[in-house]
Amino acid sequence: MIDIKNITKTYGHGGDAYTALHGVSFSIAEGEFVAIMGPSGSGKSTLMHILGCLDTPSEGTYRLDGKDVSTMTDDELAYVRKDKIGFVFQAFNLLPRTTVLRNVVLPLVYANVPSEERDARAKEALRSAGLDASHFSHLSNQLSGGQIQRVAIARALVNEPVLILADEPTGNLDSKTSLVVLGTLQKLNREHGRTIILITHEPDIAEHANRIIRLRDGRIVSDEKNPAPRDATRETKLYDERDTAASLTNKLP
Repeated sequence: MIDIKNITKTYGHGGDAYTALHGVSFSIAEGEFVAIMGPSGSGKSTLMHILGCLDTPSEGTYRLDGKDVSTMTDDELAYVRKDKIGFVFQAFNLLPRTTVLRNVVLPLVYANVPSEERDARAKEALRSAGLDASHFSHLSNQLSGGQIQRVAIARALVNEPVLILADEPTGNLDSKTSLVVLGTLQKLNREHGRTIILITHEPDIAEHANRIIRLRDGRIVSDEKNPAPRDATRETKLYDERDTAASLTNKLP
């Protein structure tokens, strides 16, 4: 589904030129859950922008869902982003004084989807992301961090993209809430076959993916299957059990 060949990205010209990516190549099949990991300056943000069709490579080719997007115009890339890619960002990017349902419906409004179909698709996306109907009428600024990120995941799903691109989706969340979000992504991958690319600098977050690509200084230093991904849902239950035990201990005379 994704085929990257010899991608190089250089900014500037002449003596001021800086190369962020050096001949990066890999393929991702439909239904994979892949983490792309690296420290600051590794090139992962540049790669994320290219994978998300927010930028184009200086050299090399990028095929997404059978189409070469590496030489497309800005307008063509905008259509690819709208139709093929669902984004989940660290900063959520929801409208704060707008209901949960309306936040998820908005991409369908821009896509000229009929009103009745919009609501049905938005509700289904919210349910797939782990939110029940009791939250649909809440304003997004009335939700917890984990619930907000689930709304952002639902918004990424609503146009039925071929790829979900999650850029540091747990960066603003505490450990337990991060596990809830990771559990949602794992469920979408395992039960619904969604193709997910997770961008992170944290090894413990990357370990929840089925495959980990590591970058350093703009080059791939390893690309390995993860034979035993961490189970975020199980880890969340362990957190809950520990919190319950601590609460009972505090109540003892």
